[in-house]
Formats: sequence, structure tokens, C-alpha cells
Amino acid sequence: MDFKNLLFEVKESIATVTINRPDKLNALNHDTMRELKELFTSLKNDDSINVVIVTGAGEKAFVAGADISELNKLEGATGKDFAEAGQSVFNLIENLGKPVIAAVNGFALGGGCELAMACHIRLASQKAKFGQPEVNLGIIPGYGGTQRLPRLINTGRAMEYLLTGDMIDAD
Repeated sequence: MDFKNLLFEVKESIATVTINRPDKLNALNHDTMRELKELFTSLKNDDSINVVIVTGAGEKAFVAGADISELNKLEGATGKDFAEAGQSVFNLIENLGKPVIAAVNGFALGGGCELAMACHIRLASQKAKFGQPEVNLGIIPGYGGTQRLPRLINTGRAMEYLLTGDMIDAD
């Protein structure tokens, strides 16, 4: 499989998926989401893969969220379709049927934080920063973060992060 925005490697039944847009802090655009869906659909049915690691290229970001340049162009129904497409990809990852590990170095914000939450295990470097800053844009997390975050941490803390947009570090 050839991808424009993803690197894919398999060693000893461990697949590594690298979101490869470091110049954009690995922001998720339409093409990247389409590629993730295609790749994870294939991985779901591949019995030679036992575990999947997801990471981001470069030192600054795992995934710094959705590509804002694309978000600014969305209106009404297209925004809803964009969110539903992201939810579909992250639900696929969450229900892959094999462990998916997020290896987080740098920013995991918005859609990037939601991607990490969709994974079964999150490993974070000392440089990792997690957050749901969508509130600062006047929107809500669109890829399932409002449902996943309260399941991973308590509801009160989840509401604090979702309503303030504050970031937390790996500690």
C-alpha cells in the first residue's frame, strides 16, 4: 500500500503506522483520515499482524489535531460529515480486534488526543502534552473525545479539560 501521509512498516507481526506530516505537526486532514481508514480496515483483517503502534513523525507532535486550514472551509452538513468520518476511523481503531498502542511524543491535541484515546494503550514521552482545545475555537471535539475521555478518567476531570481547553503533560 502506498500512502501520501502515512508511513507503514511491519516487523515480526508488529505494524507501525506513522502519521507523516511533520511540517503540519501531523495535523489530520481529509487525505490522512481516508488513508487511516484504508490502512486500519486492512489491518483488521490481517491475521499476520498481532499489534499496531501509531505514532507521529518528527519531535514536535504526535498529532496536533485536525488541519485547521480544512476546518475553516467546513460548513453545516460538511462539518457534520467530517466529524462522522473521523468518528468512523477512530471507532475502527478502538474496535480493531487487536491491541493498538499510541506512542506519543510532543503534542496530542484535539483530534490527536482523540486518536490516542481510541488506542488501547497510550505510551507518552516526557515531552508529551495532551489536550482538547476545541472549546477555544468555539467547537466541541468531533471524533468521540467527549465520550472516550470520561471513560478513561473521571467525569469531573474530563469536563474540566473539555470546557477549559487546558493541556496536561505526561505526568
